[in-house]
Amino acid sequence: MNEPLVLEQVSRFYQSGDEVLHVLEGADLRLIPGEIVALVAPSGTGKSTLLHLAGLLEHPSAGRVLIDGRDTAKLDDGARTALRRDRIGFVYQFHHLLGEFTALENVMLPQMIAGVKRAQAAIRAHELLESFGLTSRVEHLPGKLSGGEKQRVAIARALANRPAILLADEPTGNLDVTTSNIVFAELLRVVRDQGVAALIATHNPALAARMDRTVTLQGGKVI
Repeated sequence: MNEPLVLEQVSRFYQSGDEVLHVLEGADLRLIPGEIVALVAPSGTGKSTLLHLAGLLEHPSAGRVLIDGRDTAKLDDGARTALRRDRIGFVYQFHHLLGEFTALENVMLPQMIAGVKRAQAAIRAHELLESFGLTSRVEHLPGKLSGGEKQRVAIARALANRPAILLADEPTGNLDVTTSNIVFAELLRVVRDQGVAALIATHNPALAARMDRTVTLQGGKVI
């Protein structure tokens, strides 16, 4: 079976003077299409580092990160950027929407950056926002949206280019419990419908229990 994301014996350390901080040491992880994996681990154990490596935002100190079977260590910066743009979607705890653009335009922009024509980008953005129950909010600026609505737009934006992989870092951590449950249910539904392989970091055990499996970090390894 095709594996959109594979981490093989990935290590990441940071050096400051004579001190070396080992964050990840020989971490292995594989995701398959349509699988939603919860990443649950205490703060400071390397969750964000793992997501950054998987998303090609950092280079591993050792080991390999494969996207669609391609060894990303062999790619130059331009190729890594293109792969990240076309094959990986990111969702963060804070929505990071562009305040001067409408909900619709925020979801259109990554498509247009990828070369999609404006009319086609608008159709795709409408479809995604409708799937998140935001049809009546497409022309609203972020400042006119609720917290849950902003995060729905952020998730739609992450899925706009039909990525093979979705990486999310506490995507509902900034929402109240009721809104968090609603947004998370919609996230799971859309990700499964589109066959995306998702890795979602969360501190919420109830949310983790709704995913397909849970992994954690211990001693720099994924277990």
